Amino acid sequence: MRILWVKGGKLLPVDTGGKIRSYNLLRQLAARHEVTLLSYYDGQRDAAYESEIVEHFSRAVAISTSRRESSAIDYLQHIFSPAPYAVTKFTSARANEIICEWMADGLFDVAVCDFLSASLNFPPELRTPTVLFQHNVESVLWRRQADYEPNPIKRIAFKLEAAKMIRYERKAVNRFDHVIAVSENDRENMARMTERARISIVPTGVDLEAYRQQPCNDATEPVVVFTGSMDWEANIDGVEYFCAEVWPRVLNSVPGARFRIVGRNPHPRVRALATDSIEVTGSVPSVIDYMKDAAVFVVPLRIGGGTRLKIYEAMAMGKAVVSTSVGAEGLDVEDGRNIMLADTAAAFADSIIELLCDRQSRKQIEIAAASLAARFDWAVIADRFEQVLAETIKLSDKRGAARSVAAMVSA
Repeated sequence: MRILWVKGGKLLPVDTGGKIRSYNLLRQLAARHEVTLLSYYDGQRDAAYESEIVEHFSRAVAISTSRRESSAIDYLQHIFSPAPYAVTKFTSARANEIICEWMADGLFDVAVCDFLSASLNFPPELRTPTVLFQHNVESVLWRRQADYEPNPIKRIAFKLEAAKMIRYERKAVNRFDHVIAVSENDRENMARMTERARISIVPTGVDLEAYRQQPCNDATEPVVVFTGSMDWEANIDGVEYFCAEVWPRVLNSVPGARFRIVGRNPHPRVRALATDSIEVTGSVPSVIDYMKDAAVFVVPLRIGGGTRLKIYEAMAMGKAVVSTSVGAEGLDVEDGRNIMLADTAAAFADSIIELLCDRQSRKQIEIAAASLAARFDWAVIADRFEQVLAETIKLSDKRGAARSVAAMVSA
């Protein structure tokens, strides 16, 4: 297949959940097909990035939009736009021009719109069969952020964006030929917007070679770890909640316990959480080195959508995970067998305490977790993605043939 993959923002470094998912699928598909990645990004030209991305994907085309990066002023300039800011800030006249030209020339068998954010760059009439790859149900994500945002001004902005996103997302999932969701839960949410048959599930994967083959220590210290981009609102809210409501309960039962918040660009709200028992690392060369030492891996998220890759990564390393239901949403996990789910502070703390203090209980969770993660290697996940692309092409060809017959009959 000749595949066009359109990605708003830089794909490198591969340091967020969305980038990890896109990068690994692209890597697998590029080994089997002719894949062209169009990566467009804000700001002045970054020659180093443009050179590096071609080293990873030989047919990559990277362009600078010369548009300044998002800011409060930029947001206010787009406040009356019917499309949500999370989409307009990733809309580029140059990217649109390139995509329209390539589609008009019939250069590709199928295209992938990676995230809803890139969707306005595609022409209204899709001459090339195009799949919308929905890593999240964006309207759900924005509604949750509005519900938990403590700042009243930001809460108003989030509510406005959520309302715009509901209207825009409904139209978007109907204008693309097919939609790929990452979980059954996401498909159910989007099935309220379009026909269920138009949505396929391609679950989250894990790089088993990178995680399973790591020589993991049998953790003997009561270390609890969270990883993620620490400038992302869902993660900020999650660790604030954890440190305020859960961690004091854990320390009361396990005084020597330590909590490590591992991830890039920690927000000032996150840095303020550091204490004698809480470490905020900031950017690290490899989160794997920190995950190795974890006795318990936690995902205390209350906001978000899609699926959390970090859970399967921790499981692949044989780590016991405690998560909220939102944190583990859409993953094929079983509470009490390969993960522990807890939606109250008391239950979350009790689960951590049990795993820290009962080595046998933790070992059972660890073994079951590693077994589950082994089913989701990216090579297997990419097979399913490839199948959906092929089916989309086939259905598009059938619709085209039917239109041709109808035109001949009417003539």
